[in-house]
Parts: sequence; C-alpha cells; structure tokens
Amino acid sequence: MTKIIDSLVDARMPTKFGTFQLYAFPGDDETKEDLALVMGKIEGRMLVRVHSECFTGDVLHSMRCDCGEQLDLAMERIAKEGKGIIVYSRQEGRGIGLVNKLKAYNLQDDGLDTVEANVALGFSAELRNYKNAAKILKNLGVTKIELMTNNPSKIEDLSKEGFDVTKTKHLPEPNKENIEYLKTKAEKMRHQFTID
Repeated sequence: MTKIIDSLVDARMPTKFGTFQLYAFPGDDETKEDLALVMGKIEGRMLVRVHSECFTGDVLHSMRCDCGEQLDLAMERIAKEGKGIIVYSRQEGRGIGLVNKLKAYNLQDDGLDTVEANVALGFSAELRNYKNAAKILKNLGVTKIELMTNNPSKIEDLSKEGFDVTKTKHLPEPNKENIEYLKTKAEKMRHQFTID
C-alpha cells in the first residue's frame, strides 16, 4: 500500500503492559493529532484496535461505557501476542466532542439512551469515520488486519480502504452502569455481541 501520511514524531512508550513505540500523525482536525501505539515487527496479519478517544473512559475509568476497558484489553492482547497496533483516533463521543458527550450523559440520566441523546442534541448517532486511521495503517505498512472490534462500521470502512480485514471478538465484562449502553449499541448500532 502507498504511504500517504507521515508521522510527526515517535517515541518509546513503556506501559504496564510492555513497551510500545508511540507515533503521532496529523489528524483530521488540525488541533488534534491521531496516534498509533505499535509493538513488535509489522508483518503478516496484524492484531489491530482502532480506538476512538474517550476521556471519561480512558482517563477517568468511567463505568458508563466500556471504552477504557477496551483500550486496556487491546494493549494486553497485543502484549501477549508480542506485536500489534492501536490507532488512537481523536473522535471523542462518537464524533460529537467532550462537552456534547457530557450533555448527552445528562440526557441519558433523564431516560434517553445513547443514540436518542445524540439525536436530541442535533447530531446523528454516529459521526466518526476511519479514513485517517486507514492512512496511518497504510503508513505503517499494514495490509492484513485482525481487528479487535464489535463495530461492523469499522470493518466495513477499513475493508473499503483496501485492507484484508478479519474480526476478533473484543468485549469486556458489562457492569450495572453500562449494561443499557451496551444493549443500545447492539440493538441500534449493529454492534456484534449479545448481552444477557
């Protein structure tokens, strides 16, 4: 695949899961860079997670979503395999931004689900796209992906960008705070998992 985006900088990133190389790339939004966390040699079918930024889940460990747990699970799985990539896409709140996501939280506390809350704020349920993630993966030389996701949109979008994509299950344990959120993702957003 053709290299179509250059990294701005990269640095060694030791973590509790092992040492990665962290690359920064220009993002779709000029004020935010997208990132790639890489472990091991890039060859063959790569274990990949395309992870959308979630300040509340990734940083504050919110139990309202499963984002922080999904990020940890991806890092842990890559470390066990010894190679893989996490593309960290700066598309907070499925693309509506942090402030609007917090407004959506308030609407959810008033009884709306995550999709209804976004729509009530004047947004569609899903505003993310994965074009920049595709550019980053192409830059890194990836052609075959074992994608850690339950979101069929990611699989479809990356397949359209020319990647050979297979899916691997990626679902942390639900909790009492996020069970309805997960059910909504499965029922209204086609996410591929079942919640008992």
